[in-house]
Parts: sequence; structure tokens; C-alpha cells
Amino acid sequence: MRWVFALVLAFAAGLGALYGLTGGFTVLTAEEARRQDVARAPRAIPAAEVLAKDGRILDLGQDLRRDGRVAIVNFFYTRCLSLCLAQGSVTERLQQAIEARGLQDRIRLVSISFDVRDRAADLDRYAVRMGADPGIWQFMTFVQPAQRDAALALFGITVVPAPLGEFEHNAAFHIVTPDGRLARIVDLDEPGLALAAAEALGGAGRGAAPAGREMSGS
Repeated sequence: MRWVFALVLAFAAGLGALYGLTGGFTVLTAEEARRQDVARAPRAIPAAEVLAKDGRILDLGQDLRRDGRVAIVNFFYTRCLSLCLAQGSVTERLQQAIEARGLQDRIRLVSISFDVRDRAADLDRYAVRMGADPGIWQFMTFVQPAQRDAALALFGITVVPAPLGEFEHNAAFHIVTPDGRLARIVDLDEPGLALAAAEALGGAGRGAAPAGREMSGS
């Protein structure tokens, strides 16, 4: 019977470890656990010089705080022909939803390139291609590689060089509060959830229909 008792103890110990690693069985992956941690304890955006499409040099953290709106942030590069174009298309739909709901004074979109080759002219051409309204949707690119790497690490973006000057990278919508803190991370295929989260964090929507009902996740 000793082996039975030992087996039960080992199972209980393993179950306890799994409970801790999964946040009480509520998450199954490291990324899901990270997202829960962000939601529980929003993370301040570090200082990072970025170049805007109009040629201005800004500090990312300061710009996010000074604007006063909740920001839905994503990461891309202008030469991307696959994931970034799909991401841009979904972001364009988000822009349309923000306009339709009259939320442009409370929510904005920020797309940040991680490609050092992207300059102001590249961002401007891409913004035109995406039909971006500059009052709602802004484009930036990092200036300092070390600051870029620190910011990407905070947002959980992994970028790997690929052949022909391309990159492999993950993507998501990152909800940043008006005081410049990363508070939520939402999958690209859930734009309605991203908008609803941004609206909630911005204190909007008391008399409005839930954003997720007006925009499907597909």
C-alpha cells in the first residue's frame, strides 16, 4: 500500500504545481498566463523614441499618456505581404467601428513598425494604403534598436529575421490605458473584444450597446 500512498502524494504535488502554473487552472499556455498577468497588473510603457509618419520624433510612453485616449496598439512592418496586411485590414475595420460609434475622442489606433528600414515616407504610404484617418489611426516606427527591443519584450512581440528581408512575428491588439499602461492583450481575430475592452477602460459606453455586438470577430 505504500506505493499507492506515494502515488497519491506525487499526483497531488503535480496537481498543485499545475494549479500554480496555470493560474488556478484558468490558463493553459505561457502566453495566456502572461495576458492574465497584464490584466491583473497593467505594465507601464517604457520610454522609446519613435518616428511618426509626419516626421516628428516622439517618446512613445509620453505620447500615449499625453493623448488622453485609450490606445489599441499593434506592431507591423510596411514591407510585410501576409500577416501585416491582414492585421491592417482588421484595424481598418476597427477604425470604421470607432467612427460609427462616435468614439474617436476616447479611443485611437496606433500601429508601430519594428523594421529599422521604415521611415516617415514608408509609414505615410502605408497609412494611405490602409485608408487611415490621421485623427484616429497613427503610425510610428522605432528609432533606437535597444529601446525597440525593450518595448517589444514588454508587449510580448517576437520578431525573427526571415529570407528576402522579411520577418516572422506574432501579432495581437494591445490595449493601453490613458495613463500609458498595457492593460489587455486580445487576439487579432477578436476585434470586437478589443474595442469593447478599450471602451471599458476609457469609461465609455454607459448608454451604448456593447461594442462586441456591432463587430464580429471574423
